Amino acid sequence: MSVGKIPLRKKIAFKLYERYRRNETRLHQLNYILWESTLRCNLNCRHCGSDCKKDAAQKDMPAKDFLSAIDEVTPIVNPNKTMIVFTGGEALMRKDLEEVGQALYNRGFPWGLVSNGMMFTQKRLLSLMDAGLRSVTISLDGLKDSHNWLRGHPKSYEKALHALQLLTQTQHLAYDVVTCVHSNNFEELPTMRDKLIAMGIKAWRIFTVFPIGRAAEDQELQLRPEKFKALFDFIKATRNEGKIKLNYGCEGFLGSYEGEVRDNFFFCRAGVNIASILADGSISACPNLRENFIQGNIYKDNFSEVWQNRYQKYRDRSWTKTDICKDCQHFSHCQGNGMHLRDEKSGELLFCHYKRLEEGEKV
Repeated sequence: MSVGKIPLRKKIAFKLYERYRRNETRLHQLNYILWESTLRCNLNCRHCGSDCKKDAAQKDMPAKDFLSAIDEVTPIVNPNKTMIVFTGGEALMRKDLEEVGQALYNRGFPWGLVSNGMMFTQKRLLSLMDAGLRSVTISLDGLKDSHNWLRGHPKSYEKALHALQLLTQTQHLAYDVVTCVHSNNFEELPTMRDKLIAMGIKAWRIFTVFPIGRAAEDQELQLRPEKFKALFDFIKATRNEGKIKLNYGCEGFLGSYEGEVRDNFFFCRAGVNIASILADGSISACPNLRENFIQGNIYKDNFSEVWQNRYQKYRDRSWTKTDICKDCQHFSHCQGNGMHLRDEKSGELLFCHYKRLEEGEKV
């Protein structure tokens, strides 16, 4: 597939989607909140996108402080339609997730968590479900050697598989697998797909590793242009087979691949529908967005006021129309890519999906 050959029908769909995106931005209805519940982690991942300038010296936020912030924002959201997701670090390192989860459940909020699987046991899973757990995402980043290489632990693959096996045996719980694709696991994707299908996994998400966090200085994690393009051909083919629901992550305008490799057209919802509360109380959008993209702090600002009256950088992205985006014919579709792919001090775009796909076609 040629990334630049966009059929007329799809071009019309892009125009209609632009109207939808503008309306969503105008309304900015908050319906997804990520809580960086801890910076503690039991792995040392090569690609970690968390704030690597901090470590376990940053104490976990007290549960009551997080719940107070949720209470502040509750009047402007529909709790039943606002998902709250616990992230980290490794969220399961907190002993009080059930306490927080039960409190959210009592308030009407569905909640879930993202985990590396290292501490995932049947006993803990049942305990979390009793407290209202609705969804789980487990990271599986290749077959045994490549997964353990990325995660920095010889048993991380075994633990992730065990977590997935527990989930496939559990009813009334949504779950999926997320995979960060890099140069060392790219060739394993067909085998991974077959393995996940054989296990009974129904939903799989793929991300590519970008130059943020620790990955900024590790070139082994980046896909060459020809492999980057081949990845989307793989995703499209897998979706067409219909044996597992595979989606590419939420980053980047993909030209003709839009509508072929994920369920929706590209739309960075950071600050539009998505907010996050970081471990130190900072209010952001995605947990990867820090420094100049922080909008406030729950210890000095009202979460509701911040959501309603700030986030200008997120909702008016005209400032991103510089550098390679300045004269791009697809800027109206892309709006300068995902916010987490912009340098937080200069605002410069660190990675352009469309450009990398074009480079892949020339190889």
